[in-house]
This record gives sequence, structure tokens and C-alpha cells, in this order.
Amino acid sequence: MGHATLLPFSAVSRPIRWTAVAALLAMAVVFTVHTLTGIAPLSHWAAILHGRAPDTVQALVFTQVALPRIAISWLVGSALGLAGLLFQQGLRNPLADPATIGVSSGAYLALAAATLYAPSLLGWSAEAVALAGGIAACALVMTVARRSQFSTIHIILAGLIVSLFCGAAASALTVMNHEYLSGLFVWQTGSLVQNGWQKAARMLPQCAILAIGAGWLARPLNMLTLDDARAASLGVHVSRVRMAAIALGVAFSAVAVAWVGVIGFIGLMAPHLARMLGARTLAQRMIAAPLLGALLLWTTDQVVQTLGRAGAAIPTGSACAVVGAPILLWLLMRQRGGLGTRPAPGAVADGAHGVVLQRGLRNHTVLLLCGLVCLASVLGALGLGRDMHGWTDFADTGWSTIRDWRLPRVAAAALAGAMLAAAGMLLQRLTGNPLASPEVLGISSGASLGVIATLLLTADLGAPGMLAAASAGALATLAAVVALNWRAGFSPERLLLAGVALSTLFSACAAFLLTSGDPRAAALLTWMSGSTYRATSASILPGSAILALACIGALAGRRWLAILPLGTEGARALGVDVLIARLYFLVIIAVLTASATIQVGPLSFVGLLAPHIVRGLGLQRPGAALAGSVLVGAAIMVLADWVGRIAVFPWQIPAGLVAMLAGGPVFLWFLWRSK
Repeated sequence: MGHATLLPFSAVSRPIRWTAVAALLAMAVVFTVHTLTGIAPLSHWAAILHGRAPDTVQALVFTQVALPRIAISWLVGSALGLAGLLFQQGLRNPLADPATIGVSSGAYLALAAATLYAPSLLGWSAEAVALAGGIAACALVMTVARRSQFSTIHIILAGLIVSLFCGAAASALTVMNHEYLSGLFVWQTGSLVQNGWQKAARMLPQCAILAIGAGWLARPLNMLTLDDARAASLGVHVSRVRMAAIALGVAFSAVAVAWVGVIGFIGLMAPHLARMLGARTLAQRMIAAPLLGALLLWTTDQVVQTLGRAGAAIPTGSACAVVGAPILLWLLMRQRGGLGTRPAPGAVADGAHGVVLQRGLRNHTVLLLCGLVCLASVLGALGLGRDMHGWTDFADTGWSTIRDWRLPRVAAAALAGAMLAAAGMLLQRLTGNPLASPEVLGISSGASLGVIATLLLTADLGAPGMLAAASAGALATLAAVVALNWRAGFSPERLLLAGVALSTLFSACAAFLLTSGDPRAAALLTWMSGSTYRATSASILPGSAILALACIGALAGRRWLAILPLGTEGARALGVDVLIARLYFLVIIAVLTASATIQVGPLSFVGLLAPHIVRGLGLQRPGAALAGSVLVGAAIMVLADWVGRIAVFPWQIPAGLVAMLAGGPVFLWFLWRSK
């Protein structure tokens, strides 16, 4: 099994590490006392706890809200800490946890679907529903990663895509059934709010039973620190032990999601913190990881409650993501050994990672066909629609309706798709990585964070200000990705994992800003899902100009695009200043991504799919590949917007969600094919 290891924790002495944990515990205690004294004075605690206090609101909140919330934070943190350890040990993957491998999102999607279509199942056992969803998501991730011997990069990327797909599917269900799922949407961010002891009382025996199973598995699981052959020679059935560890991890995760929603990164941080504190054996880590997970979630939740009283309503799950994403980046920087299989030099250039569907046609013929498909998509989206009486066409609709309502949306979708496709094509050429795209590397999330911060923290700056804010966010993300991968020589695997971590961090920061209570937050939530509903004709000309200038700039550097996939040394040998070339294209990519994000938000996989389709059609040269990507990307996004308008009429599904739902399985297929 391909796996990575971590460099030893030798930079910081053990007393300092224990001091840090003691400080964390002290922080949790101080914030807890602060929270509880805000409910009832310290002098009243004994009477409240012994039942001698009158049944006042203060006493009820103290005993039925505050204390159960502390208890549930301990239980959930312990469950996630042990789940993360089981995943990391079973998969030999130091970056695995319930969030990074998609288990939490799968469980959430199952609960959302059951809420709508089988509510009786929730009355029977919400935990079983969440477990089924978690198992399905985990099985899909393992199937995709199995061909690569469960390499770190494949597991994390497959988990990311499964998480995004499940999130998009749940968001689509929410859009169509908002009156039923609005509460579930809030709960998705990870809410520890309690209304009595019922949840804690039910979760405690469930976690205890699973913990007994984990303890029984400790000895054979410890053998997985050896390679498969040596473990098998000692009598361990490796595949059975691995599957048992994964199953227990999924069960712990499902229980946590069923009761409090999605809490990310606790399962990632707790096992590594246990290792830092000197827990060398698996048995020691199986005791330390759940305790540290409970401490981490307890502290985070108490800080969140304190900030909430100050006016910042922050979901606990989002706060954990803000803390956990930098931890993921730090662990990434400490990786030793391979993260997966690196594409050979020139892989993107020669189409080795794409299925070439047609080599017999000349480039201009293929481009003509792409143009015709794009034109047909635009005309179909403009002319075909639905109203309360059924299907409509050009004759039924009228030009004024098309001009005022459909044309701006179709144009916005086409421009955004073309920009994302062009940015994805440039990124794949620039990095030599066929799985790179603005969405995967976090550039879209960075651009959206810039837009959200600008709108909520300052006055409305208009279209130029929005573009500047989005470009700044995209450039900052690119700069961070470059800085994190500079010493590693832009390793494709590290590049993608850094993008995953940054995307998670920016999404959590965006969630912080969107909980500010600003009335514009609702519109921003719709925009972030990829809706073209607010597109106007005034944005068509500026968007077209940006696309044209960016394509002209990219074509001016087409020689660099042809050489860069050969690798740094090969490009330098051919006289290319690699640093200047990369910076040149990074600026173009940032502007394209920023402009597209302003049009339709950060969600879609067009930047990944379109270049793959173009390579499959045989367009290999940079100029032809860029033109084909623009046409195919525009067609994909226009079709996604059209499907979103007519599929569940009179409701509408944002184009970004449709593109995500269609693109997620395709991305997993590409990932499954890459060895």
C-alpha cells in the first residue's frame, strides 16, 4: 500500500508540548466558568446542581442547555478523535479523518434525504441512517483509491470530491425543499446546541460499545504499522483488520453526525496531538486521542459561545475548520515520502491522462464542432423553457422576455464557464497536473472570500471594486499555494493537498462572515451555490472584454505553455525563465477565476472537466486546447444553467450545483483511472 509518513516531532521538547496542552485545558475551564457564570452566579451553582434552586429560567438553562452541551462536546470530540485514529492507522494515511475522506458529508446527505423521503427512518434510528450514508461515501472513496494502492493523494482527493458532491446534493435538496430543510441546513455547519440530556444519554452507550470494539481490534491493528507482507507473516489478515478499522471509524463518525452535524478536523488533530505528546504505541494513542479530541472540541465550543455573546454567532463546526485547515497545511509541510504517483513529465501535454476519442480530425474541424455545440447550447437555453402551461420555444416566449430575462443569465453562464475552463487549462499546463483546476486548488474559494469580505465589511464598491476584491482573493490564494509548494518543486500531489486545505479554510472563513446577520447574507448564499439569477446585461461587455484580453495574453505565451509541462529542468534547458512564465500565467488565471466567480460563485467543476474533454477530442497544442476549452466550458455551464431552470420547475437549481453534481462523478472517474 502506498502511504506517507511524518517527520518526527523533534523541534519542540516534550515539557513544552505538555505545557501547551495544560494551557488548552486551562482555557477550556476558564471559558466554561465564564459561560456558566453568565447564566447563573457561582454562588447559586451548588443549589442548582442539587435541585434546591427554584425552577427558574436560569436553572433550566444551566442544567438542560449548558451542561448537556459540555457533555455532548466531550462525547463527540472523543468519538471523532478515535475515528480519526482508526482511519489513519487502518489506511496508513496521516491525513485521514472523517471529514477529509467524505464520511461526514455522506452521513449528512443521508439524513437530509431521509428527512424528506423517509422520515419514519429517523424516528426509528437516525444513527443507522447516518451510518448507511457514511458507509456509502467511504466505500466510494475506497473504490476510487484502491487502484492506486490507497495513496494519500487519491484518498484525500476522492474524499474532497465526495464531500463536495454530497454537499451539492444536500444543497439542491434544500433549495427545492427549503421549508423542510432550513433547520437542517443550519445544523449542517456543526451545532452543539442542546435541549436536555436525551442526546448525551443515547450517545454515551453507543460510543462505549464502539470503543470496546476498537479496544478488541487494537492488537491486530497495531500490526499494520508494518508492511502488508510482514503483517501477514505474523498471522494478521490485513484486509479484514483494515476493513474493521474503517468500519468502526465510519460508525463513530456517523454517531457524531447524527447528533450534532458535521464537525471537521477534530479527527485529524487529536491523533497527531497524541503522538506529539509521546503516545508511541497504538494502545496509548487509543486512550490519548479521544481525550484530546474531547478537549479540543470542548475548548473550541466554549470559545464560540463566548464570541456568540459578543455578537458573533459562529457555528462550532466552522470554527473547527478554521483551526483544522492550518493544521492540515502544517502536516502537509512535514510529509516525508511519496504522497502518491506523480504524473510523468509531459503527461498533460501528450494526453496521457485523457481518453483520446478522436485523432483523425484536424484541429480546425474539432474546433468547428465545439463551436457548433456551444452555439446550439446557447440557442437552446435562450429559446426553450417552461412555464405554468408547459414547454415554450422562441415563438411562445417573445424577444423582449428573452432579452430581459434569459439572455443575461445565458451570457453570464457562458462567460463564467469559458473563463473557468481557460483557467483550468492554463493551470493543468502550468503544473503538469491533469487534476488541477481553480476549484480544486482553492482559487475560486479565495476569490469568493474576497467578494464576501468586501460586501459585508465595506460599502458596495460596484463591479470594478468587486473584480478587484475577487482578484485580490484569487491572487492571495495562488501566492499561498506557490509559497507552500516552492521548496517541494511544485509537486503535483502537494499542490493539490495545499489547495484542499486552503479551500476548506476559506470556506470556513466565509461561513464566519455569513453569520454576521447582514441582510445581504441570504443573497450571498444563493450566489455561492452558483446561481445566475442576479445576472444583468451590464456585466456582459466587461466579462467579454476580460475573457478576450486573458485569452490574447495566454496565446501570446503559448510557447511557454507548450514547454512548461516538460518540467522545470526541461523548460530551463529550452531557454524558458520558469519563474517569470509561472507568475505571468498565475496572474491571468487569477483574473479569469475572479471574474468567473463574480458571475456564478465558486461552485463548479468546469475548470477540470472542459480541458479533459478537449484533450480527449485530440486538441493538444496550446492554442487549439485553449480555444476548445473556452467553447466546451461555455457549453457546459450554459447547459447546467438551463437544466437548473427547467428540471424541477417552478423551482430552480443554481447552475453551479448542477455542474457540481454532473462533474463530481466524472472527476472521480478520472481519479480512478489515474494510477
